[in-house]
Amino acid sequence: MQVILKRINKKNKISNDFTLRVSRYKIATVEDRRKNLNIAIVNSSSFGKYFPEHIDRLRKLGKVKRFEFPPDIDGKCLAEKLKGFSVLIASVKPVYNRDFFFHKDETLLIARHGIGYDNIDLESATEKGVIVTKVPGEVEREAVAEMTVSLLITVMRRIGEASAAVRRGKWKDRAKFIGWELKGKNVGIIGFGNIGSRVGEILRQGFSARILAYDPFLPEEEIRGKGAEPVSLEELLKNSDIISLNASLSRENYHMLSHKEFSLMKQGVILVNTARGELIDEEALLLALENGKVAGVGLDVVEGEPIGPKHPLLKFPNVVITPHIAAYTFECLRAMGEKVVCVVEKVAKGELPDEIINKEVLNRGKWRI
Repeated sequence: MQVILKRINKKNKISNDFTLRVSRYKIATVEDRRKNLNIAIVNSSSFGKYFPEHIDRLRKLGKVKRFEFPPDIDGKCLAEKLKGFSVLIASVKPVYNRDFFFHKDETLLIARHGIGYDNIDLESATEKGVIVTKVPGEVEREAVAEMTVSLLITVMRRIGEASAAVRRGKWKDRAKFIGWELKGKNVGIIGFGNIGSRVGEILRQGFSARILAYDPFLPEEEIRGKGAEPVSLEELLKNSDIISLNASLSRENYHMLSHKEFSLMKQGVILVNTARGELIDEEALLLALENGKVAGVGLDVVEGEPIGPKHPLLKFPNVVITPHIAAYTFECLRAMGEKVVCVVEKVAKGELPDEIINKEVLNRGKWRI
């Protein structure tokens, strides 16, 4: 009971500190804050499009403007373009790096319209007193997990190739499109957290697949409790018929699947990635496709996305690529938008928002709400 009371007191202290910091900026009323709140929606093609009520709620808080920048825009230029906007609703691109934060004027909040935040330099954001939030993982869980399984089945049953043949009037070629069944296959899942564990659950319960999981951040007991066998990355690569990437991107796991890792895989392995394209060394993947080590690939993410029609992966008929749409269901987009709007509304009222990633910012005197 004493431990619980200490936690409550600590939480209350943080909330009180938050309120005190708000008052220092002489923002006397909610109406004053609304007049000063400029909100930029950056590179998001989905936020507010299907649920315009989310935009309407933001407009009650201040000025709202959409921006579309090249994904590789440099930090200084991005900062200059967003001058005067204190709240940013951010997509997967562009990158908010140290250069951006060095040149950016006062910014209160960057709210990711998604669960990944690898395009935001959290250390620099914290130094500048900028709160960074994300959508809770459970919001995207079903949509991304279902997309992972959909891509897997599309590749294994060669649905894309067969459908394209019909459109070309080649119905008679149907015997060319022989695929594989999921039942009894060894499925290796890299990253067995929120989404990866749901992928495993669907494949184990729905298709009687054997699930192997590699996740260095989870205890083995937890992995077993979720119905998978905990293994090392090397064991997973050697024993899996199918490999699904569901890990968050970090400096440590950039290109975690490269030439060495592909050499350990079974001949004819199937690979699916709905996490981040940067987890795979594209040069190594192309070689593995050419020599038959990889029999098929389903990707919802590609390093350097968006990609053009001449991208080298697109020359392979056994590669299925979708334009980063795993979270694009009506149910998921509604919930994502709701979470983002609630975060902005809380900041406008001087309240502590949910899903703060860089919690250290709350202990810095530079925080400027």
